[in-house]
Amino acid sequence: MFDQLIETLKANPRSIVFTEGTDARILEAAARLKAGGFLTAKLVGKVPEVEAAAKAGGFDIEGIQIYDPETYEGMDAMVATMVELRKGKMSPEDCRKNLAKGNYFGTMLVKMGVADALLGGATYSTADTVRPALQLIKTKPGNNVVSSCFILVRDHADGTDERLCMGDCAIQINPTEDELVETALECAKTAKLFGIDPKVAFLSYSTKGSGKGDDVDKVRNACEKAKAAAPDLAIDGEMQFDAAVSPTVGQLKFPGSTVAGYANTFIFPEIQSGNIGYKIAQRLGGFAAYGPILQGLNAPINDLSRGCDADEVYKMAIITATLV
Repeated sequence: MFDQLIETLKANPRSIVFTEGTDARILEAAARLKAGGFLTAKLVGKVPEVEAAAKAGGFDIEGIQIYDPETYEGMDAMVATMVELRKGKMSPEDCRKNLAKGNYFGTMLVKMGVADALLGGATYSTADTVRPALQLIKTKPGNNVVSSCFILVRDHADGTDERLCMGDCAIQINPTEDELVETALECAKTAKLFGIDPKVAFLSYSTKGSGKGDDVDKVRNACEKAKAAAPDLAIDGEMQFDAAVSPTVGQLKFPGSTVAGYANTFIFPEIQSGNIGYKIAQRLGGFAAYGPILQGLNAPINDLSRGCDADEVYKMAIITATLV
């Protein structure tokens, strides 16, 4: 999968800004990207501190541009743009204070076209990565929410791989029917970017009316709305996970469905089940999990786990830049 993404980036040069330029994991990934030559890394931080951290770790970042908010020549223009974007919610002083932080500064570098994409969260919380994106990058036309998905990949002995998409496992705590619809349609788009022909299952503890309750009704109604919004997509639900992935169980519980038993894009009803579900696939199912991939924004902004390693940073950078 990553070979394909790298070829895409070679044909479409991109740049990505890392908001935590002194972090050893970020520096290792940036040095690796520099050596690969297919994606331009940019770092946020104080130049002496970033260079010292790179030297201490033995990472070659020579030639990689480092942006220091304190000395950035375009700061006045950046402040003015941010004041306009916040429309009275932040004074110039408030904006300047926030732009001293790597998360806001890096997001504005994307907004102003200095970088194509952003990857943060090695030390910041998810909220600290998503908040500036919502305030400054904002949602795409037609989108009302930011959602997320994980791409899960499991290699097989014959050299092929199995790819799944799961959402929302990281952002929306308890989405409404309409938010589930938007999440499902965005997940289908993301799945296609990673070579998955989406077969979308709306998951529940019920399959085709076997269970009752408000939670079931929400998923069922969302599924029907999604079908109406995207009649060309393979979408079905509500269904239990076994019905979604086992052809025998799927056709027994949901006969005639083109999705039941063959699903590869899973829409969870709320964040608890989604977060638990993808981690079970990762830890017990042997899948590598890439994400969360944020969906619905005007530019690619992605969040790292604070427990990530340098290889995850490197791969998430490739994924993020490909979304441009």
